[in-house]
Amino acid sequence: MRISQDFAPTGPDAATTARRRPARGRAAAALALALVLTGCGGGGDAAPKSASARSSADADRVEPLAGAPKPKLPVTVDSADGEKVTIGSTDRIVPLTGSLSEIVFTLGLGEQVVARDITATFEQAARLPVVTRAHDVSAESVLSLKPTIVLADTTTGPSEAIDQIRDAGIPLLVVEPAQGLDDVGRRIDTVAEALGVPSAGAELKERTEKRIAEVQKTVPDHTDGEKPRVAFLYLRGSASVYLLGGAESGAGSLLEAAGAVDAGKESGLDKDFTAITSEALAKAAPDAILLMTKGFESVGGMDGLVRIPGIAETPAGMDRRVVTVDDGVLLNYGPRTDRVLTEIVEQLYAKGGKGR
Repeated sequence: MRISQDFAPTGPDAATTARRRPARGRAAAALALALVLTGCGGGGDAAPKSASARSSADADRVEPLAGAPKPKLPVTVDSADGEKVTIGSTDRIVPLTGSLSEIVFTLGLGEQVVARDITATFEQAARLPVVTRAHDVSAESVLSLKPTIVLADTTTGPSEAIDQIRDAGIPLLVVEPAQGLDDVGRRIDTVAEALGVPSAGAELKERTEKRIAEVQKTVPDHTDGEKPRVAFLYLRGSASVYLLGGAESGAGSLLEAAGAVDAGKESGLDKDFTAITSEALAKAAPDAILLMTKGFESVGGMDGLVRIPGIAETPAGMDRRVVTVDDGVLLNYGPRTDRVLTEIVEQLYAKGGKGR
C-alpha cells in the first residue's frame, strides 16, 4: 500500500478522504486510520528543454505531445477490477484522479476532457468542473456531463459511485495505480490503449523514460559508498498527522533513482507508514527529509518541523536539510516524473541541502 497525491488530503477534507479510499481495496490503510482517529475534517519536442528547465518553472503545467492524436475506436480493454470495457468514443473523457488526468492531457487529448478530480492541480485542468465532493466522487456530477469514457484507479471511490456510473451504461476503466518508476510506462500504455491512441502512448512513454534516464545521469557518484539517507514524511499539521514512510510508501523508487537510501525502509519499516516517534526517527537517522510542499507548510516550515519530537535530533534536523516537491506531482509516476526527480536531485545535492 502507498500514499499518492490522489489519496493525500490537500486541505480540511482529510476525513472524507479517509472514508473514500479504503473502499477500492488499494488505499493506504494506515494513513486512513490515522486520519479518522485524529478527526481531521503524437510529435516530439519542438524545442527540447533541459531537465532542470522543466522542473520548478513548469511544475503546474503538463507538456502535451505535439499535435492531437486521432483515436482508432472502438477498442475493448481489460479493467483492473476484472471487467472488460469497450470504448467507442473519447469525445467526453472524465479522469477521476489527478495522475490519470495528467496522462490524458499529455497524450494530447486534453480538449476532450470535460471534468476533473480535485487532485488534478496542473494549470491546463483548472478550467474544468470538479466532480468530487472533498475527495469522494459524485456519480451525479459525473453523469450530468454525459461522459463517453470514465477513467479511475483502484483507489477511486466510494464503490457505490463507481457502480452507479457503470450501471448507467458509461464505459469505466479501472487502472492499477503506480507503485514506482517501473510503472510509469505501464500506466501510459494502459490509458493510451483505452483511448485508442497506442502510438501516442508509445511516443510519450519513450519521451518520459528518456527524460528520467537523463536526470539519473546527473546524480553524483558516491565514490565513498555513502549514499544520503532520506526519510519520506507525510505531514498534515492541522490534523496532527505525522507519519514516517516505509518500504511501501511510494517514495522509495524516487529516492533510489536519485542515488539515495530510503531511510524508513532501511530501518526496517516494511509497510507504508508508521506514526513518527523519536525512536523510529533515531533508527532511520535520515540525512535529509523528503516532504510534500503542503505538508511542510502545514507544520510551519523548518521551524515547525524541528519541533516535531525526534526531528531535531536527526542529522537532517540538525542540518535543517529538507527536500520539498509539490503535492500534485510527487507520487504521480507519470509524464512529469522527470521534473520530480530533477527537483529531488537538485535539492538533495545542493550545498548543505535545502535549508529552510
